[in-house]
Amino acid sequence: MQSPERTAAGAAAPAAAEAAPYLAVRPLPGGRGVRLAGEVALSTRTVWADALAGAVGADRCAYVLELSEVSFVDVAGAEALAVAAGRLESGRRMVLHNPPRTLSRVLEMYWPGLPGIEVPTP
Repeated sequence: MQSPERTAAGAAAPAAAEAAPYLAVRPLPGGRGVRLAGEVALSTRTVWADALAGAVGADRCAYVLELSEVSFVDVAGAEALAVAAGRLESGRRMVLHNPPRTLSRVLEMYWPGLPGIEVPTP
């Protein structure tokens, strides 16, 4: 049996409570896209899918996903993004602003050159 973690003063440290992942979605001005904050994981998959469906259904050539406040996108979330981008009509694209580096790497590795996704360089 492991003993509880101790603080510097020797008292038992409180058990670490892990917060459940969240994903918040807010519209960008002018209906040009959405700003997301949080994590894309199993527990937030529905929110992510809804945001991607909004991008596919939008009446814009370029739909912005502002991801600077997204800390993590799992591989299934990256796949959902690639599938949604594949459903875009010719000439339309999703513009990923400030995606997590891991998302960019996964997209480059599994879906290189996907025409429906644009990642501007900062």
